[in-house]
Amino acid sequence: MQPGLETTRRLCAAAGNPESGLRFIHVAGTNGKGSVCAFLDCVYRTAGYRVGLYTSPHLVRFGERIRINGAPLSNEALAGSVAAFREIAGRCPGPSPTLFEAATVMALREFAAASVDVAIWETGLGGRLDATNVVMPLATVVTNVGLDHQHILGSTLDRIAAEKAGIFKPGVPALTAAEDPDARAVLEYRARELDAPFLAVGAPEAAALTVAPGLRGAHQRLNAALAAATIRMLRVWLPVGDDALREGLASTRWPGRLQEIRRGSQILVLDGAHNLPAVLAVKAALTEVLPGVRPTVIVGMLADKDWRSMIRELTPLAGRLITVPVDSHRSVSPGELKAAVIATGMGRPVRAATSLDEALRWAVSDPAVLLTGSLYLIGEALERLEATGSVPAGERSLNEWTPPGIVSTIRSRSTPTG
Repeated sequence: MQPGLETTRRLCAAAGNPESGLRFIHVAGTNGKGSVCAFLDCVYRTAGYRVGLYTSPHLVRFGERIRINGAPLSNEALAGSVAAFREIAGRCPGPSPTLFEAATVMALREFAAASVDVAIWETGLGGRLDATNVVMPLATVVTNVGLDHQHILGSTLDRIAAEKAGIFKPGVPALTAAEDPDARAVLEYRARELDAPFLAVGAPEAAALTVAPGLRGAHQRLNAALAAATIRMLRVWLPVGDDALREGLASTRWPGRLQEIRRGSQILVLDGAHNLPAVLAVKAALTEVLPGVRPTVIVGMLADKDWRSMIRELTPLAGRLITVPVDSHRSVSPGELKAAVIATGMGRPVRAATSLDEALRWAVSDPAVLLTGSLYLIGEALERLEATGSVPAGERSLNEWTPPGIVSTIRSRSTPTG
């Protein structure tokens, strides 16, 4: 990591400042950023706009991070973009860029070349010092504020909120669905300092939605309501009719978020819940997704998360648990996860697998399986399931992903979301 904007600004200048001619909606938050971005992307495309979508991390292929009208950057286009970026970076003195800084500038160049009408722009981590914070947006959005990445963003919700409010700009509308009163107060105070119109969206707005969002769970209704409020606020710049708004919200898809896959008679639910708030959201939504069922839970987690608390919340949901390693140097070992399950005292059967492949084999006859704990783990699972033909094209992403190729071997994720 390399917090700060200097390198990104220097690279943008060397690239001809591609951001200067684009319109952005900048989205930050502890959880739900990707889902809100997916709702925004789908609604604006439904309304006929040409949309750029920049998110991270990717699940299977790096090109997923940079999408134009729903299509991930192809392997060939990605190779060309990398080559062009190497040339730009090679004539820029100063520190070498991180992978995320490189991807951010590449996305700006791709969106400018495609003349997108609007770029949906997700922060990587925090906001104030995130590489994405070099743009002047039409609106800024903070989905929520929770305890995550405290060693970087601060140990309290108000400090984390202040970092996320760092994307706010003078006079630019700021919206949030943050529920914690202290965090919301920090966001509102910063917006007032900048004379930025401020709107808080909550349970009443979620309940007032007249359409069932394409993503399931009460937390997704709130994300959809936040996206809808943003779209309505920007209608003077980007007009969207009510029909397109409803259709877009209803047809939104986003892989790895309570994503249901059928393997024969088995229901496999994938959710990249990677911190405690996300696990709590999955716990609340599971009665909707798997009513009356205690699934087998395959779980892998990262050591820099509150993984013991996450295990305590997941264990009661399970008929049995299988712990697995995550493809990251930050992975908690399956043995440690197994010990944490046993320490809950809930008596759930638990086994430690040496790999995700082994866990999937062990669970092949189980009628319902929940795979969760890390976005990296979900990416690995999707890659495995895609290779066996278990994932239909329409369920892989917002649109069909590009065919497997050399880029599918890129496994690095530049932001510690996971």
